[in-house]
Amino acid sequence: MWSAPGKVFLFGEHAVVYGKPGLAMAIKPRVFVTVRKARHPPKVKSPYIEHCFRELGVNGSVYIHSQLPSSSGLGSSAAVVVSTLAAINEEFDLNHDRAEIADIAFGIEKKVQEGRASPTDTYVSSFGGIVLIKGGSKRRLPPQTMHLVIGNSLVSHSTSKMVEQVSAFRKKDPLIVDPILDSIEATCTRALHCLSDPKILGRYMDINHALLDALGVGHPSLSRLVLASRAAGAYGAKITGAGGGGCMIALCPKRHKSRIAGAIEACDARAIITSIDTEGVRRENERKGPRQTGRQHHH
Repeated sequence: MWSAPGKVFLFGEHAVVYGKPGLAMAIKPRVFVTVRKARHPPKVKSPYIEHCFRELGVNGSVYIHSQLPSSSGLGSSAAVVVSTLAAINEEFDLNHDRAEIADIAFGIEKKVQEGRASPTDTYVSSFGGIVLIKGGSKRRLPPQTMHLVIGNSLVSHSTSKMVEQVSAFRKKDPLIVDPILDSIEATCTRALHCLSDPKILGRYMDINHALLDALGVGHPSLSRLVLASRAAGAYGAKITGAGGGGCMIALCPKRHKSRIAGAIEACDARAIITSIDTEGVRRENERKGPRQTGRQHHH
């Protein structure tokens, strides 16, 4: 059994598509995958898992337990692929290292998502921590203590549709969109210098959120969650990921986490209280089974 964490975008989503920097962070909720050698494995329903076995050229059966809601912008597909590959890798003694697993995982996401995947999710899920993405390069930054509450709006969205939408807006109105993308870049760059100061960081999150709204990737239910979080005492709150639905994040004072989670749930959304995961993909001790983590446990 292996597991891998989900992720949030702290800064820079959408702008990264245009070569701007982005800041992503692995979070505590995980996907747990158990793989066994099997001569006649049952047919797998997931194209992601099917590709994992095909890519590594083996056959096996697979059992998945997830703490991450799917297609909500928290990188659940990347976590599934990374942990499945790592479990196959061990079960069949294939000797791939973490970096190779991250690469193969990105290739699989790209195939299944027809070229629209970003290497960010699979990299963050493999290595954990806070990762700065710039063009093709990725760098892990020193870990920071961050108290986050994620609000899942439960509104479904399509990443590729939102990316398309921004691209169309940019073609039509480059004079409006390019300066917004430049401003998103500036908030990300400024945020890098104050990662350990949650008050200032929260302020930049609020700005980044407003810029994403201006790009047209907001959603009324995300706005409600962002405003409710701020009113309940968050340092800052913003959309995370593609927008148009999915999730938002609130950066919180430790003592107000449950109050902010309550404010989010009062808006008919689902709250996940979490923090940074510094481990990335890891082997689990099967006898213990997945560690139960109270509140984060949503099926």
